[in-house]
Amino acid sequence: MERRLTAILAADVVGYSRLMGADEVGTLERLKACRRQLVDPSIAGHHGRMIKLMGDGALVEFGSVVDAVQCAADIQRKMVERDSDLPEERRIRFRIGVNLGDIIVEGDDIYGDGVNIAARLEAQAESGGICISGTAFDHAVHKANVGFANLGEQRLKNIADPVRVYRVLLDPAQAGKVVSGARRRPGPAILVAGAAMLVVALTGAVIAWQWPRTPQRPSVAVLPFANLSGDPGQDYFAEGLTEDLITDLAKLSGLDVIAGNSVAAYKGKPPDFADIRRQLGVEFLVEGSVRPTGELIRINAQLIDTANGDHVWAERFDRRATDVLAVQDEMRKEIVAALDVEPSATEAKRMERPPTANLEAYDYYLRGEHAAFTGRPQGMREALEFYAKAVSLDPSFAAAFAADARTAVYIWRSAYDDVLQSAPARKRAYESAGRALQLNPDLSLPYAMLAILQTVDERFDEAIASAKRAVALGPGDIEAQVALGYVYLFDGRFPEAAAAIETALRLDPDLSPINRRIAGIVFFFNGDSKRAIAALERARDDAPGVGNILISLGAAYAQAGRLPEAQAAVSHGLSYLPNDDSIAGIRMGWHFRNPQDLETFISALRQAGLPEWPYGFKGSERDRLKGEEIAALVIGHLLKGLAEPGSRPAIMQIGKDGQAAFRSTTQFITETVFVKQDLLCEQSENAFGRPDCGPVFRREGEPAFTFVNARVVFHFSPAG
Repeated sequence: MERRLTAILAADVVGYSRLMGADEVGTLERLKACRRQLVDPSIAGHHGRMIKLMGDGALVEFGSVVDAVQCAADIQRKMVERDSDLPEERRIRFRIGVNLGDIIVEGDDIYGDGVNIAARLEAQAESGGICISGTAFDHAVHKANVGFANLGEQRLKNIADPVRVYRVLLDPAQAGKVVSGARRRPGPAILVAGAAMLVVALTGAVIAWQWPRTPQRPSVAVLPFANLSGDPGQDYFAEGLTEDLITDLAKLSGLDVIAGNSVAAYKGKPPDFADIRRQLGVEFLVEGSVRPTGELIRINAQLIDTANGDHVWAERFDRRATDVLAVQDEMRKEIVAALDVEPSATEAKRMERPPTANLEAYDYYLRGEHAAFTGRPQGMREALEFYAKAVSLDPSFAAAFAADARTAVYIWRSAYDDVLQSAPARKRAYESAGRALQLNPDLSLPYAMLAILQTVDERFDEAIASAKRAVALGPGDIEAQVALGYVYLFDGRFPEAAAAIETALRLDPDLSPINRRIAGIVFFFNGDSKRAIAALERARDDAPGVGNILISLGAAYAQAGRLPEAQAAVSHGLSYLPNDDSIAGIRMGWHFRNPQDLETFISALRQAGLPEWPYGFKGSERDRLKGEEIAALVIGHLLKGLAEPGSRPAIMQIGKDGQAAFRSTTQFITETVFVKQDLLCEQSENAFGRPDCGPVFRREGEPAFTFVNARVVFHFSPAG
């Protein structure tokens, strides 16, 4: 027995029995001719070695991934013209998959995960197409004369971890390009292949890949449970039951679950099964109601086949209100059983763990989730208060700590200083995420939040690892997929970011405004201004008055050449976002591995009219001080003056060692001040701990000078 890294081409005839039944002799002769005239010469030309030949397939070994990809591309390009004189239903076509990984060689046979992954990749490919794994892509990109479309991380049947998948672009004009591509639903796996391996499937007709394929796993949507209490104040409770059921079902790798935002539109409406099946693409839906009356609660639920409206399962639960968590667990188990989904041992263990045994704590948690949804500052403030109450009642409530971390991350990332200052928001986010993982290491949300925190802290490799762990733990968790897209965005891997966002949108076509803004920004950087605009317009409509959404939309309009709309969007956004209204603010708050990646966005924002400095401040270069002048003016001195907006009285005391304090009627900051080239810099725990540098200008009258950076416009004169 031997382990080695190698490349295998595996070929299989899709619809072989049908082809043979229609013309056995002719099919065999055409297959032999195809091998003799096309396949064998290409294998030999790319240094391949035949492992074994089967009746309807073959395995071929290569020494290099690049050779394997080149061979696959050569075969597929030549197959386009082959059999062109035959009717479409009789033409032979291939599907190919490429993987790089370990295989086990025993005698003349090979096996292992490397083989299995390649088989699943082959099933992802279109007729006449090629799909490769991320590991193969990493070795072949810019080396093979093809391009690649990133399909994102996908869960493949019987493969434990998600696999990055890329579709090979065979058009010579696309060679060297890496773009994002829409995910296709997987078809049946046909054959296996090895470490850097090719799986080729021959189809009897060019259009065979267009036929509807049977999904590998069932799909379900959970419609909003109806609140039958007669009290609208209890809506949050029905919404919480719905979301918890969605969250539990999404933990199952054998089930596709539509996210809660996408089903919200059906709240209070009688379901039209055909419309739901068409719009959401699901085979089953869960609908139900909840009626709390005093100390009792009644929950009705049913599982319905959207193809015909038949009830697959239905149940009524009459229990004490204190038993609601046990009812949820029982309901979830019965639905999973009715769907004929078998959780893995790990998945079953995760779902057995109740979120909390304290009903009052659970109630506060649900109220927090309801408050946090829109992303507005007031909702964020209320959410933090509710989560704090939840964990004070149950210090072991991991999900509440995770939700608290998510909210603190958003406050920190959005610079909602009036809700929570940057430094304490960051500290709270890290502590809550860490505590959640201590209590329950199988939660995906804390890892997703850690990924965002680590990205902002420019710990990109750790961030990618955290995001991938989040996706592995919660393949149906929208926050995990969005976090992966966010991390890839700032790492400069824009096609991978777009692929992760595509996965999130497939799971949740109605992303929250918070996450839809991220989606729009990812599409912007991936060069897809049309989709960026669509995403950001939807975010704007769902959350009117959120300034950073409007600013981002202005950039997308500018990228598309729609300058009047760009300028209008930025102007509108500035009216809501006075503290984050400048190019300098964007530079401080955005954190790319390669700083040059940000310039595309900055250029678009300038076209859209975003000012360089906060509050529209403009200074003249002729009035700008040099570095030595700045140092002599401010270091070791007390500065008194006025701060914008509103010309608020403010002072800045700077010691000779640079230790300083800034105080106005609304702020008090301790910091370090220093001069860097011709800029005065502030550094504190706020502003992500980064130096915030800006120029100093002379001005007429008193105060005599102005210091401006991303945070402040401070008109001052030395006072001692």
